[in-house]
Amino acid sequence: MTWKKFNGEILQTPILAEVEQVIEREYNLGNKLKVCIGTDSQVKGAVTDFATVIVFLREQKGGFMFIHQERTSQKMSIKERMLTEVQKSIETAYKLCDLLDLYEVDLEVHADINTNPQFKSNAALHEAMGYILSMGFVFKAKPEAFASSACANKMVH
Repeated sequence: MTWKKFNGEILQTPILAEVEQVIEREYNLGNKLKVCIGTDSQVKGAVTDFATVIVFLREQKGGFMFIHQERTSQKMSIKERMLTEVQKSIETAYKLCDLLDLYEVDLEVHADINTNPQFKSNAALHEAMGYILSMGFVFKAKPEAFASSACANKMVH
């Protein structure tokens, strides 16, 4: 699984080691961190692009992110696609949660799902929320889910 920085630079070490380096660097600089993980997707003809982001927020000092992109030609309903986004975010959160707990870094999983029933993505809200919460993660949906709806969104458009 290839991760990269926003500038396109590919991370050379496994994501867990990379995140640990970031946490240690930021703590040594006196910054308190929060991590938000989200995934967004975009259908382009027969292809669906997914982008998962790990957003590092420094308390009152901005933030930065790591990005993983993948593409599939598998046909999916909107609900399936929303739940696949959530699954990708959870897989990443699960890989990092022990490390984040160790350093007492707060973690949120963001779902690009609208809480307004008039939107198609709302069909997946209850399953997505149950999935994320049952894994023990903090869940955010739109409009608070900026990791998926703003950050990951930029990487698939």
